Amino acid sequence: MKQGVFYAIAAYFMWGLLPLYWKVFQAMGAWEILAHRIIWSVLFVAIIIVVTKRIRKLRESVSGAKMIGALIVCSLLISANWLLYIWAVNNDQVMQTSLGYYINPLITVLMGVIFLKEKMHVGQWVSLVLAACGVLYITIQYGEFPWIALSLALTFAFYGLAKKVVKLEAIIGLAWETLFVAPIALAYLIWLQISGTETISLLAWWQVLLLTLAGVGTALPLYWFAQAAIRLPLSMVGFIQYLSPTISLLSAIFLFHEPFTTTHLISFSLIWSALIIFTISSLRRKPASVSMKTGAPIKKEA
Repeated sequence: MKQGVFYAIAAYFMWGLLPLYWKVFQAMGAWEILAHRIIWSVLFVAIIIVVTKRIRKLRESVSGAKMIGALIVCSLLISANWLLYIWAVNNDQVMQTSLGYYINPLITVLMGVIFLKEKMHVGQWVSLVLAACGVLYITIQYGEFPWIALSLALTFAFYGLAKKVVKLEAIIGLAWETLFVAPIALAYLIWLQISGTETISLLAWWQVLLLTLAGVGTALPLYWFAQAAIRLPLSMVGFIQYLSPTISLLSAIFLFHEPFTTTHLISFSLIWSALIIFTISSLRRKPASVSMKTGAPIKKEA
């Protein structure tokens, strides 16, 4: 139990600190950062797979057109999510990323109803209505739709649907998802070099060194999360998952000095209320649940 709590807190704490990490490369374009993240993730995950002797498992994990198609969809969705997140952070929209990951579990449940014909109970419907009111309120007050937040939530929700078809462990899944887009990322980086439009040359040596650790920052929290899911009850993981957007929100306000107005307070309060009702209601009913970060059902194993 203690190990599980440590792994869960470490995973969500690291995810919550990602805005600080991506801000280091603010001089670069979001597409270039994404390409580097994919390439370094492939290399780091490859090292893990070789060291843990999972090459055969990686090779045998994919079979059939349905599995390959689902993995390609996963690959495209997670790449889009990463791109949106990096762009938002480096364009001073960290608060919207926080909003997106607060509403993500609610959107995920709604996707289950729409596409998987799952049933929702009263508490979940109340939560969705409150969250919708929060989004609608901030849209009306500012006259601008929070497209970043909803795009992040939707890409993760659809990613979760695709993962229900794939059903691979975190590292193996990440390996395939990054491998599918790695050739595109590598070709893009080569094109930037040839055309002289790359921006990595604007970074200091220590920033370049940190960029090479993007693979570690991507794979390590996924591994920690997987370890936590094995050791902890679903209810505890459900509570800890809100650590990540909370850290991002606090970073947006106190470190990046993004404005947090009364409108933000009312909107976030509606969403926080929705999450409280959703969590309490889900704990009472104890339904099969979906992970915020992986989109896959969390199973407690012996």
